[in-house]
Amino acid sequence: MSEKKAAPWLRIYAVLAYAYIYLPILILIVFSFNSQKLNVRWEGFTLRWYGELLRDQEVLLAARNSIVVAVVSTLVATVIGTMAALALQRYRFPGYTLAESTLYIPVIIPEVVMGIALLAFFAQAGFQLGLGTISLAHIAFNIPFVTLVVRARLHGFDKAIEEAAMDLGANEITTFRRVTLPTILPGVMAGALLAFTLSLDDYVITYFTAGPGSTTLPLRVFSMVRFAVTPEVNALSTLWVLTIFILLGIGQLAQRRQARTL
Repeated sequence: MSEKKAAPWLRIYAVLAYAYIYLPILILIVFSFNSQKLNVRWEGFTLRWYGELLRDQEVLLAARNSIVVAVVSTLVATVIGTMAALALQRYRFPGYTLAESTLYIPVIIPEVVMGIALLAFFAQAGFQLGLGTISLAHIAFNIPFVTLVVRARLHGFDKAIEEAAMDLGANEITTFRRVTLPTILPGVMAGALLAFTLSLDDYVITYFTAGPGSTTLPLRVFSMVRFAVTPEVNALSTLWVLTIFILLGIGQLAQRRQARTL
């Protein structure tokens, strides 16, 4: 089967689109190695800013907080979101339409509204703001995203495979563990990766639900760039981008390996 060559204008458009997306990131990475304090012009190569960044205890504490919140919220949201996706895809129950519609409200409404609503809820419930409330807030807005991704995977799922397994004597739990879960695992992993990235990157909702001593990386970065974008911020952002790309690579490799085994 022959492949059609892309039109020249389409190639130019693709190059410009990628440049628009990735050129700012490339500039940020380059200037993280700049020896000059301000990002005005290139003076020379240095690793000084990475050394200072790794000695900054406030940054290290914020990084730890971000990782703890991201891991906890991802694990909980992935389990709940996967179960919600299975329930919405396979069953019809009283209030189904209402449940399906309201589940995606956190995806639609502005983050500011979500943050204020969660802050009001925590205040009324008597919760002390901190890493716990940040984790609960991240779980709340991550569940819909996981549900969306897993439901998309379930759309192409053949229930005849489950029925065949149960005909051979497998119970529901065994069928789910040995048949259903391996089949939808790429979608579950994609949802978990999306949830982890969103949690790691969130600023607005975290701002409303954070308390003393619970600063995360986004909050720390915004406080650092209040007056100027310094090389330390560039270095921190570069490590942040590198982490995201590593996670994406791990997710892609895991999905490809899972696809080969099916």
